[in-house]
Amino acid sequence: MSQSLQRALTILTELGEDSKSLDELATHLSVHKSTVLRLLQTMEAQRFVTHDAEHRYRLGSRLFELANRSLERRDVRTLARPHLVELNAFTGQTIHLAVLESGEAIYIDKLDATQSVRMYSRVGRPAPLHCTAVGKVLVSALPRGQWRAIAEGIEYKRFTERTIASPDAYLAELELVAAQGYAEDHEEHETFVNCVGVPIRDGTGAVVAALSMSVPDMLLDHDQVLALLPRVRTTAEAISTELGWNPKH
Repeated sequence: MSQSLQRALTILTELGEDSKSLDELATHLSVHKSTVLRLLQTMEAQRFVTHDAEHRYRLGSRLFELANRSLERRDVRTLARPHLVELNAFTGQTIHLAVLESGEAIYIDKLDATQSVRMYSRVGRPAPLHCTAVGKVLVSALPRGQWRAIAEGIEYKRFTERTIASPDAYLAELELVAAQGYAEDHEEHETFVNCVGVPIRDGTGAVVAALSMSVPDMLLDHDQVLALLPRVRTTAEAISTELGWNPKH
């Protein structure tokens, strides 16, 4: 990869986190401001970045256009959307759709809760494999021969007191998820938030996505969230059917 391209991609990644000044970007890249400014001017001409009156740079409209096109071309997202909307309306809770890409669970769709509570997650962001329901579902669907390497490659960041903190504990969790056909995030990623996740399959039976429902326990307790699992499963099965899955075959 060329040095200029690498720097441009790094700039976009940095701006994806927050707006940055020229000085901040130059410091992060460890290059002179003039070099960064030339890259920014080129990207701004193509609408990949923009800047405000205070000369702070942020992502531009062209990048969002490309991101939306990419998401729209995912058959699973397009087919799943009406079902996610229906589940969101029925439960009133936050609904996520995620896929496994380059070893990460990535949210590709999200419907916020109809109440005022909002989850931290965002479309396009990775979901930690070790402490989210979608992450557990997607990894548990992989061949067991891959589990150990994945488990040992995870950085077990502790988000809450309940977060899984070791490869052995994670492997045991994957066995449980594979056996029961669903995953839980029992206040592991966000304190006071419970989540259930289930797989979505394509016509070959392969798991191509994970569907989850997240609920703050101020609204529903752990048992009440589990009581909604059948409805979440029904939604996943309906999406899988549209993708060609037939459990009888």
